[in-house]
Amino acid sequence: MELLERWLVDIDPFSWKSVLTCVICGSVIGFERQYYGKPAGIRTSIIICMSTYIFVAISKSVVNFNGDYTRVIGQIVTGVGFLGAGVMFSKKGLVIGVTSASFIWLLAGLGSIIGIGLHRAAIIFSVISIVITFLVGQLERLFKGLKKGVHDDGYEE
Repeated sequence: MELLERWLVDIDPFSWKSVLTCVICGSVIGFERQYYGKPAGIRTSIIICMSTYIFVAISKSVVNFNGDYTRVIGQIVTGVGFLGAGVMFSKKGLVIGVTSASFIWLLAGLGSIIGIGLHRAAIIFSVISIVITFLVGQLERLFKGLKKGVHDDGYEE
């Protein structure tokens, strides 16, 4: 029984607190994206955040054996940039999907800072990003000139 308990509870070098923080951050951002019909909804956002956390936590756990875990973070930035580029495309001369690509990059950053133990900061950055998105959307509705020729955000009622 003790073996089964240890197997189910102990996820070393990972932590349940970090996994839960990834789920919270990914859910907060993913909900906003999914609610407005944007790429990278709840599932994708949680997976991006959690997978970057996993890579950073793994690299931190083997740092004594193979070197500097910050190199892994640098590779995450490169890889996620490629992933984000996949959600951007041109439509009638306008580039769309840049905000979604930015959120994908943010999610990778959140997973990375969770991986180094900055849980509260990750949650704060998640909330700030959604507040900014909401407030800018409100400003765009209030001042129509802010949207002119920039993008179609899909937030129209």
